[in-house]
Amino acid sequence: MDCLSLAGNCWLQQGKNGRCQVLYMSGMTREDCCRSGRLGTAWTEEDVPNSTLFRWMIFNGGAPNCIPCKDGPIMHDDQFLHPSTQPSIHPSISETCDSVDCGPGKRCKMNKRNKPRCVCAPDCSNVTGRGSVCGSDGKSYRDECTMLRARCRNHPDLEVQYHGRCRKTCHGVRCPGSASCVVDQTNNAYCVTCNHQCPEVTSPDQYLCGNDGVVYASSCHLRRATCILGRSIGVAYEGKCIDARSCEDIVCRGAKRCLWDEASGRGRCSVCDEACPESRQAESVCSSDNNTYPSECSMRQAACAQQRLLEVKHSGSCNCLNLV
Repeated sequence: MDCLSLAGNCWLQQGKNGRCQVLYMSGMTREDCCRSGRLGTAWTEEDVPNSTLFRWMIFNGGAPNCIPCKDGPIMHDDQFLHPSTQPSIHPSISETCDSVDCGPGKRCKMNKRNKPRCVCAPDCSNVTGRGSVCGSDGKSYRDECTMLRARCRNHPDLEVQYHGRCRKTCHGVRCPGSASCVVDQTNNAYCVTCNHQCPEVTSPDQYLCGNDGVVYASSCHLRRATCILGRSIGVAYEGKCIDARSCEDIVCRGAKRCLWDEASGRGRCSVCDEACPESRQAESVCSSDNNTYPSECSMRQAACAQQRLLEVKHSGSCNCLNLV
């Protein structure tokens, strides 16, 4: 399989810290991402949930494993594997568990065919707290041991954010240590550590217009403001904010389209060619236009069709106020 056929995330720039910054579009191959030839464009292969992308963009200075389009290395298929998915000894080589090293959080077990197999077996002996926890992926887990099993299976970076179920507000959230609670663009509460230092801006190309109508000198300054404010600000478009009367005054790059926010009288650039998976009943949301949509994705599709900004008021039907 050609490595260029793998879908990943396209970014508008690679920062001095080596990380990808300012997300352009998810689900994009490297070939399509780099086709524009725009200086600074970069790509990442990781297929991660939106909550992880949010944390990378806002609190970690960008996404790791950033591959710049210009002179970026072409990687082979086996190089795309996360190191944790490459066992040092493949279980099928051995007929017993004696010589199989499964790594931390796993143990070797003989299957029904009498072949050794690595299974998740996290050490929960040091888990002191009981009850549900909110993971760093924005999902609630029955208890910390359940979360450790999920980390073993699919998410090696998964950690406990705070105790209790994940919330849609910072009210009642107790963050550990010096971390503070911040609400993201989908109203999910996260515990993060704010970075109050930003490097000096060296180029006007770093300016960003925030969704709050404020000009930020760089993505770092936007992250800092987000953390101090306690909720996601988001990027309306690149460059300084302009006195726009309508979306006709705003130039969106690439496949993004301008959506008008009637409440604030401002526009923002959004990706509008998103394909929505089949939604489940539990994913329905009540939108700012007081209509119920099957999912957040279908709400964004409706916003693009109407060319106006729609946001989630609360999860569930508009006929039932859902407070978490």
